Parts: sequence; structure tokens; C-alpha cells
Amino acid sequence: MPPETQNPRYVQGLAKLREIDGQAGERVVASLADIAPDFARYLIEFPFGDIYSRPGLDLRSREIAVVAALTALGNATPQLKVHLQAALNVGVTREEIVEVIMQMAVYAGFPAALNGLAAAREVFAATHKEEEEKEEGSAAATA
Repeated sequence: MPPETQNPRYVQGLAKLREIDGQAGERVVASLADIAPDFARYLIEFPFGDIYSRPGLDLRSREIAVVAALTALGNATPQLKVHLQAALNVGVTREEIVEVIMQMAVYAGFPAALNGLAAAREVFAATHKEEEEKEEGSAAATA
């Protein structure tokens, strides 16, 4: 068992990552294993073990803030997509996400907001497809 898995920050961070991002977050961490395993550990310990685990904001509010920030950056589309899905996972509605992204047009410009909306469209479409597949699987199982 790797020593970092015994670190309380790592354990708490991994649990929070799974709660927020599910498999998508674990895929991001796994994708770093061959090039920067220490960075993957930092990613779990600091953002998720230290910051996301703080009591000052609920996960829903934190993900709204992250969607706004990543949209405003305008150059973090892969991370924005992960956090758009995370926002949905913690109860932010599609309508709220669209409003947050539109709000960023005022502060980050229309190009950033347009790119954010394009990312949201992709995430919403993928989520919709997954929901349909689950429904089809449930229907087939009960038939």
C-alpha cells in the first residue's frame, strides 16, 4: 500500500474527490500516474483534502464558484467539463449552470462565456445520453 494512502489529507481528499467527481475525478488522477504521480497526490491532498473539505461553503456553492472561475479563465475547457459534471453531481441544475456561465460574459467577455456554454452543451448531452442508456437498461431488465 503506497504511503500516501495512509496520509489523513490524502484519505480525506480522495473521499471528497469521489463524492464530487466520481469516476471522472479518479480518471484525471489516474492519467497523471505515469508522468507526475506526486502532482496527482497534491491534487488530491490540497484542493480536495484541504479546501473542498472546509466547512465554510457547501459543495454546491463551491462548484458554482469553480464553474464561474474556469469559465472566466477561458483556457481550461477540460477542467471546466469535469467541474460542470461535478456541479450536476452535487445538485446544481442545468439552468443554474447556464446562468453562471452567462454571468461570466460581463466579467470575462463573450468569448469566454461562449466557450463555457459550448462545454456545458457537451456535458449536458453526454449526461442526457447516459440517463437514456440507464433508462433503457432498466426497462429491459423489467421486461
